Amino acid sequence: MKKLKDQNVKGAVDYLPKEETIRRNIRRTLEDTFIQYNCLPLETPILNKQDLLSSKYAGGAEILEEMYTLSDRGERELALRYDLTIPFAKVVAMNPDLQMPFKRYEIGKVFRDGPVKPGRFREFTQCDVDVTGIDSPLAEAELMEMACDIFTKLNLEVTIQYNNRKLLAGMLESISIPESLLNDVILTLDKLEKIGMDGVKKELQQKGVSSQSIALVEKETQQWVNKEICYFKSYSSANEKVKQGLQELEELTSYIEGLGLQKQCKFNPFLARGLDIYTGTIYEVFITDQSISSSIGSGGRYDSAIGGLLGTDEPVSTVGISFGLDVILTAIKSKEEPFSLEENPDYLIIPIGTKLEALIVASSYRKKGYRVELDMSGKRTGKLLDRANKRGIKQVIFVGEQEVERNEIVLRLLEEGNEERIPFQF
Repeated sequence: MKKLKDQNVKGAVDYLPKEETIRRNIRRTLEDTFIQYNCLPLETPILNKQDLLSSKYAGGAEILEEMYTLSDRGERELALRYDLTIPFAKVVAMNPDLQMPFKRYEIGKVFRDGPVKPGRFREFTQCDVDVTGIDSPLAEAELMEMACDIFTKLNLEVTIQYNNRKLLAGMLESISIPESLLNDVILTLDKLEKIGMDGVKKELQQKGVSSQSIALVEKETQQWVNKEICYFKSYSSANEKVKQGLQELEELTSYIEGLGLQKQCKFNPFLARGLDIYTGTIYEVFITDQSISSSIGSGGRYDSAIGGLLGTDEPVSTVGISFGLDVILTAIKSKEEPFSLEENPDYLIIPIGTKLEALIVASSYRKKGYRVELDMSGKRTGKLLDRANKRGIKQVIFVGEQEVERNEIVLRLLEEGNEERIPFQF
C-alpha cells in the first residue's frame, strides 16, 4: 500500500487507540474531579463571531495573531475559538438569569495558529473550570486545590506558581512606567525566564519603551528575585494597586497554607500570564522536575470580561483555570516509568467452534458490568493466550462444544494457571 505523506495539517495529530485510551482516562480523571467540586457541564460553539473573539476584553493582541478566521456564504466574519474563556463569558453575558455563583466546566477543542512543539499543537483540547459571582480569593484557592488533586490522581508532581496583576502593575507604576505602557511591559516581563533580561530589554525597546524606563525595569526587577510577598509591603503606602494586590495575595496565601499546599504553591513576582484579560490573581501549573518546560495548566481572575461584553464596563467577579489535555499526555509519556492509564478487558472469551454461544456468554458478562473482548479472529488458542498475556488480560473464558452440551464454560486465570468450570445456562 502506498504510504500517504503530509496528510495531516501541521499541528493536528491523530491519536491511535493506545494514546487515545490514555487521553480519555486523563479526561475522565479531570471531569470526575470537576464534578466532585460541584462544577456544572457546559458546551459552547467552536465557531464564533470574529468580533466576539477579537474584542478588547478577549485574549489580547498576541493571541489574536494566532486566531483562525474565515467567512461564511453570507460574508459574515467568523473565527474558530482559541480558548474556552471568552465563550464562557459570552454565555454568562447572554443569560442574566443564571443563578450566581455559577461554576461550570467545559472540555473541548480549540485552535491556535501558533508555534508547534511537544505538547503544543494548533488543534488541541482544553479542560476548563470558571466561576463567576465570587469576589473572595476563596475561589482561586479552591481552583488551585482542585489542580493539586487532579495531578495527584495522575501521579504527576506539579508546582503552581502564582502572583497578582495588580501587584505587578503597581510595582511598575512605582518606578514611573507610564500607564499606557503597563500592559506592554507586563507581557514582556512574562517572557523573562525564556528570553532573559537582554531579551526583555530588546523587546521593550522594539515596543517603544524609553531607555530610561528600560533601565528602571532592569534595576528594579533584579531586586525582586526570590523575594517573598512581605518584601513588597514597603511599596503599598505609595501605590493603591500594590496595596490591593498584596491584600489579595495575603488572603490567598492564608488559604493555601490552611490547606497544607504551601509546598506545591509558590509565589513568583515575575509571573504575568501573557494575556491582557487578567485583572487580579494569576497562576500557572508546571511539572516540578521540568521534564516539560511549558505550563500544563493556567488561569486567573478576569473581572472585566463579562461586563465588557455587556458594554457596561462594570466588573463581574470571574476566575478560572484551564488544563491542556495534550500537554498532560506528553508529560505522562515523558516519565521514565510512565503512569499507565490504559484499561484492559476483564475477560477475553475464546470460542472453540461455538460462535453464537460465545457471543451469548460475552453479552451476559457485559450486562453484569464487565469489560469483555470476544475473539472473532479464529486464530490458534496458543497465539490468543500469548497476546492476552502481553496485554495484561488476566482472565480467559473458553466456550467449547462439549462445554455447551454440559451448560458450562471454562475460566482460566492466566497468572495462576488455574482453570475452573462454571455453570452457564445457554
